[in-house]
Amino acid sequence: MTTITPPPSGTDPTPSIDPTATIAPTAVLRGDVRLGPNVVVRDGAILVADGGTITLGDSTIVMEHAVIRSTAADNCTIGSHVMIGPHTHLTGCTVGDEVFIATGASVFNGATLRKWSEVRINGVVHIDTLLEEDTTVPIGWIAVGTPASIFPPERHDDIWAIQKDLDFPYRVFGEPRQSDTGVSLMRRMIGKYASALRKRMRRDPA
Repeated sequence: MTTITPPPSGTDPTPSIDPTATIAPTAVLRGDVRLGPNVVVRDGAILVADGGTITLGDSTIVMEHAVIRSTAADNCTIGSHVMIGPHTHLTGCTVGDEVFIATGASVFNGATLRKWSEVRINGVVHIDTLLEEDTTVPIGWIAVGTPASIFPPERHDDIWAIQKDLDFPYRVFGEPRQSDTGVSLMRRMIGKYASALRKRMRRDPA
C-alpha cells in the first residue's frame, strides 16, 4: 500500500493526487505533494515535501527509487511529460516540460532545467544552476553556474572555480563554509541537520 502521510507539523496539506495518476504500492508521498493528471510514480520512489511544495505536471513519470524533495526555501516544480529515471535525486529545483533526467542523475537546490533539457546517466546539475532550453549534460558530467558551464568530472578545478562562490553548505544546510567558531564545517552541518531530523522524525506518524 502506498504510504501517504501528512508533513511533520501535522498542519500543512497532505498529498493531492489527481484521480488519473497511478502510484505504486511501495511509493512514499509526504507533505504538500501535488500530482497532476496521468502522473506515474513507480515502486520505491520517495516524494517528501519538507516545507514548500512538490508539483508534478501532466503525464510525468517517476521511476523506481527516485527521491524528490522540496524544502522551506525551495519548492520542487516539475513540468509535463518529464521522465525522472531510477535512483535520481532532485531537491528544490524547477524542471520544464519534456525534460529527461536519466538514471542516477542529481539536480540540486535552486537549479532550473528548461524545456527539452537532458541530464544523462549520473549527470549533476549543481545548486542555483540554469540549463537553457534544449541543453544536454553528458553522462557523468557536471553543470554549474548561470548560465551553466558543463564539465567532465576530471576538470575539478574548473568546476570548483564556479562552485566555490555558490557556497553549497550555506545554501543547503545554512552553515557557511568558513566560520570563526573554531568548529569544523562537518560538525556544524551534522549538528544542525541531525537536530532538525530528530525533531521531524519524532513528530512523524508511526
